[in-house]
Amino acid sequence: MNAKVNVSNRAGASFPVRRMNFNFDHVPEYWANNSAGITHFMTALSALFPDGEKLFIDSVRAVRYHPAIKDNDALQKEISAFIGQEAMHTQEHVGFNASAQKYGHDVAKFERETGRLIQGARKWFARVVKPFGMTQEMVDLTATTALEHFTATIASELLRNQHIQALMTDPTMSYMWYWHAVEENEHKAVAYDVYEGVFGKGLKAYALRNIALVIAMALIFTAQSSFVIRLLKEDGKLNMKELGMIYKYAYSPSKGIIAGMTKEMLAYFKPSFHPNDLDTVELLETWKNKLGF
Repeated sequence: MNAKVNVSNRAGASFPVRRMNFNFDHVPEYWANNSAGITHFMTALSALFPDGEKLFIDSVRAVRYHPAIKDNDALQKEISAFIGQEAMHTQEHVGFNASAQKYGHDVAKFERETGRLIQGARKWFARVVKPFGMTQEMVDLTATTALEHFTATIASELLRNQHIQALMTDPTMSYMWYWHAVEENEHKAVAYDVYEGVFGKGLKAYALRNIALVIAMALIFTAQSSFVIRLLKEDGKLNMKELGMIYKYAYSPSKGIIAGMTKEMLAYFKPSFHPNDLDTVELLETWKNKLGF
């Protein structure tokens, strides 16, 4: 797997912080079964993570000592472990993104664009909802709650979808993505529990989290698709063969990882929804054994 793992349970949470140290020096240019389309699809996702996960950390950290949850010792431990895991995800995706530069793929440019998109969207949405008594902190935490549902859902689909797994042929990259996927599901309820603890389960909180998910998905799809097209174009690989690979393994009903997310994504709109309603306990146990956790 080309990584060193240091596991910490010091936070006392229900899941550990695994401190990874991947070496991306020998990852091939087209590490996903020599497919430029699938490689760039995953690289475009990776470009979203550093600033996205910084938002997750900052938004939860900003409210962790809110009077409604500051004395909830169990939740405070979960928050500490959540921050630790997300910090590791940021570190490793930054490392991979930087390694792609040696092949001439300017992923740093897409990271900067992601940062500007996040900052612009969060400030715009805060202005829109300010007349309804909603603060920037509430907007940020709401966005994090919605985006955590997306990351947990795409992660669980990655762990189930054997078609996409068959394309993850580089051992370093496959291990990195599976590790990330496991941890996204381990902490999938933390931001949601913080959100409900601080803002409750009322109509306003319900409506805001749903609106946030719709806006967040539109922005993610637009940004990630743009990154994929530009990576392929700059690489001279924007052709029907590579676009067909992306359709087949991302969007087709039979094999697509994105198509496979539909049912779980829609579950978020239930008024009684909670992330743990989507049971991934057995799935995670299987994968933790496979990964040696």
